[in-house]
Amino acid sequence: MTKEPIHPGAATSGVPRTAPAGGGHHDDTRDARRRAARLDTLLGDPFDPANPHGLRALLAADDAREPPHATEELLTSRHTAAEFVPLEHGGRLTRADLLVTALRPVFRRDLTLGFGFGITSLFAVSAVWAAGTPQQRRQSARLLLGGGRATIVHHHMAHANAVLRDELRAHPAPGGGFRLEGRKDAVINAARADSHVVYARTGAPDDDPHSHSVLLLDPAALPADRVRHHPRLPQVAPRGAHLSGIEFLDCPVPPQALVGRQGEGIPLAVRTVQVNRALVSGLVIGTVDTVLHATVRAALTGGRTRPARRWHTPLTGVFADLLACDAMATAALRSLSLFPAQTHATAAAVKYVVPDLLRECLSELQCVLGSAGPDPADPAGEALGRLVRDLPAAGLGHAGAAACQAVIIPQLPSLARHSWFTEPEPPPELFRPAARLPHLDYRLLGIAESRDVLTAALTGAATRLADTHDTPGPQGALARLAKTLVGELRALHERCRTLPPPGTATRVHPSLYALSARYALVAAAGAVLATWEAQDGSDPFLSEPAWAVLALTRLAGRLGLTAGEPPESCRQQVLQELVRRCRTATGYDLAATPCPW
Repeated sequence: MTKEPIHPGAATSGVPRTAPAGGGHHDDTRDARRRAARLDTLLGDPFDPANPHGLRALLAADDAREPPHATEELLTSRHTAAEFVPLEHGGRLTRADLLVTALRPVFRRDLTLGFGFGITSLFAVSAVWAAGTPQQRRQSARLLLGGGRATIVHHHMAHANAVLRDELRAHPAPGGGFRLEGRKDAVINAARADSHVVYARTGAPDDDPHSHSVLLLDPAALPADRVRHHPRLPQVAPRGAHLSGIEFLDCPVPPQALVGRQGEGIPLAVRTVQVNRALVSGLVIGTVDTVLHATVRAALTGGRTRPARRWHTPLTGVFADLLACDAMATAALRSLSLFPAQTHATAAAVKYVVPDLLRECLSELQCVLGSAGPDPADPAGEALGRLVRDLPAAGLGHAGAAACQAVIIPQLPSLARHSWFTEPEPPPELFRPAARLPHLDYRLLGIAESRDVLTAALTGAATRLADTHDTPGPQGALARLAKTLVGELRALHERCRTLPPPGTATRVHPSLYALSARYALVAAAGAVLATWEAQDGSDPFLSEPAWAVLALTRLAGRLGLTAGEPPESCRQQVLQELVRRCRTATGYDLAATPCPW
């Protein structure tokens, strides 16, 4: 059923980049938090076995290899897809970081639900927001605001998982338009989408940057005998994900289906994927947040006031890692508003680091849950196991990591020569959650050059902390960690500035993969320090250095740096906050989001 747009009176012109968030008329941050709180309340307690939208119901749908229809209907009735439509077209999309705020209640329940129901539609229409004609933009907005779905048919990629394997070809047709042919075996919502955004090969060879084009297709307008749907292969994806195959048999496509210019498909994919990378990283934190809540609940059973001592290190470490991931993802998301043409490398670093840290977090939580012995009626353990299974299928496995390294490695020589230790610090608004930012405009996204705002933040913070290097306690520990991590950046600088420029080497040396991984961890450290510095005192816990010390200690350990053990007071302070948030139904994110469960 088609629904009316959420804001039928919204402006139809673009929002200037100089305008504050919300165009100066309302507080976008407050609105996004209110929408998230309402949605969290409607979805109910995920641990309640009687809740039709809880973990137990979602797991049952997964076992039945079906989408959770009741929850999808609830999300549709709440016009959740309006979050993917820019404000200028009647939707609610203003900034990428606020989109994560609004959608985290969905991802808190289920990763597959978040991808299968909604965010894939944004991934699909992002090319339309970036390069579509006014008519294509209005058409896509009407579709999503009316409760419809869009799906993306990816081009083939190296290191491909099932979603990225194989591709379609579009041949120019006499009189204009294209003839589309080919088959993809794993497309999210292929059989129930109301719009297909297809990245089809329109040229050769593989290394031609103009080899693909983007086509916006209305399935209802295509000849029925030229399109076939194939059953989903069980081994391809999470059981509850609605993936299936689609095949085009010399299918005619009208010329007005072309998005942007012919041959612009790969540049469009590269420009828009930086938004997707930052969004995925920010959203999946919500899923791990729920697992951490479940684990702490299990560790506090039997009337304990705090977890057993043997669980202090893994639980506080996971909490610190979640805050570090949130700091890095939020910085990238906000950079898309401040530096839309210069966030390419930052988004890739975030997508490389955050999933890796989250996988380590899940391994630690599995050990705690197994030792704590949760109630057999509590689905937390099964939900955790399913999350471990689903992360690679969500693009957070080998294919996603390889794609991010393919972005970072060519940037290393330029970053070393022109950015590290010379890049000015980013504006403080980047790390202040209450600061107003320009709206995200997909049309301004670019990849020509990257600003390394996170390492600039690291060096700036380390300089300001230098006077406290010999101070006992958390403050001195933080200063020493900052100095150690800047030393690692200096070592990277010496190594990377001698690398040949991109395109001059015949192959990528294996050592470059290690350098890209080390750089991404150093960037994460910059996000942690800058986020701690940006605190205004409204959150006493985040304003203290304890969480940052613990987060940086773990990052330094992953780099093999000598950092020593954090002061015991830091771990105890983080442990106290860990328990407090569990008992007060508060999220383990930077915003300390209330959980109505």
